[in-house]
Amino acid sequence: AAQYCGALVPLALLSLATENRVVEWAPAFIFALGWLVLVLSIGAVGLLMYLIRNQSAAGTASLFYLVPAVTSIIAWFLFGETLQPVQLLGMAIVMGAVALATRRGARPVAAK
Repeated sequence: AAQYCGALVPLALLSLATENRVVEWAPAFIFALGWLVLVLSIGAVGLLMYLIRNQSAAGTASLFYLVPAVTSIIAWFLFGETLQPVQLLGMAIVMGAVALATRRGARPVAAK
C-alpha cells in the first residue's frame, strides 16, 4: 500500500499538469483499467503474499522467472502475437528450470 500512496502525489500532480481531465469510457479503457486494478495490483500482490506465507522465499522468487513466458502467452491469447519456435524453446527451458528449483526435496547448496 505504501508504494501506491507514494506514487499517488507525484503522478496526480503530473496528470493535473499534462492531461485534459476528460475520460473517454471506451470498452478497451474499461478493460485495461480493470485489468490493472484487479489483476495486476490486487491479484498479484495478494498472490505474492500467499506464496510467501505458504512456501519458501527461494521457491517464491524462482516463480518470477516465469513472468516473461506468461506475459508472452497472454499477449498471444489476447493480442494475436506470434510465438516463434525459439521463444517456445526458451519457455520450455525456463519452465523446466523452475520445476527443478521448486520441486519437493530440492535443497539449497551450502555456501563454503
